[in-house]
Amino acid sequence: MSAVNDTNFDSAVFLLSGIPGWEDVYLWISIPFCLMYVISMVGNSVILFIIKTDPSLHEPMYIFLSMLAVTDLALLIVTMPTILGIYLFNSREISFSACFAQLFFIHSLSFIESSVLLLMAFDRFVAIRDPLRYASILTPPRIAKIGLVFMLRSVAQIFPLPFLLKQFQYCQANVLSHSYCLHQEVMKMACSDITVNSIYGLFTIVFTVGLDSMFIFLSYVMILKTVLSIASRAERLRALNTCVSHLCAVLVFYTSLISLAVIHRFGNSSSHLLQIFVGYVYMLFPPL
Repeated sequence: MSAVNDTNFDSAVFLLSGIPGWEDVYLWISIPFCLMYVISMVGNSVILFIIKTDPSLHEPMYIFLSMLAVTDLALLIVTMPTILGIYLFNSREISFSACFAQLFFIHSLSFIESSVLLLMAFDRFVAIRDPLRYASILTPPRIAKIGLVFMLRSVAQIFPLPFLLKQFQYCQANVLSHSYCLHQEVMKMACSDITVNSIYGLFTIVFTVGLDSMFIFLSYVMILKTVLSIASRAERLRALNTCVSHLCAVLVFYTSLISLAVIHRFGNSSSHLLQIFVGYVYMLFPPL
């Protein structure tokens, strides 16, 4: 197969995919996507507005919630234009440079979201385990420093990927199976040895998602031990109720992310529709 030369790299394109075989109803499919987009954008924006304008909400728990809302808004802004472009205008082409930029932001923001969910678990652990020192442990300057460190960790890990992908030559059949670009899929389009990318991608997943999910699990083990030591049943339920929404967010995010990673790496025989469905759940449900 012929490959794309460096001289026409900027003009080369990938082809994004919607749902194959459903082209006749793309306009109808776009309606729920538009609704999810509007609800997610408005909902997260309202959360940020309320937290900003209400001084009583300027506490660690709501600061972390603001971080999560900002991350979700950024993820929607990065992904929804290509998704809606396919279903509304049948616009499937995306240049190599735009694709690499999109996957950089998608993976960076996903890792940042994983970090924020870990910080929220730590916040709940401190609030339940040591409520009297809660405000003195999680001060705004300390939260800002921790947030900056985790953001830099996420960006630094993804930063090499677009440059590694740009070194490859790509075959003519550059049809991606999603409505947006993901590293684990784009690298398979290369007519080159992708061993380094494959190993590095697996390392970043394990080092970020693996460690974050493990620490979240340990946090909840410690939270559960603390809650069970509380004498009053009403107080136990009240303490656990503060964790319910966070646990739901964790389950939706990590289940979809890990499922998508496993399908792309080891699920070559899996249904194409299953890949597409898991991809949309991973991208759209956490912000929603």
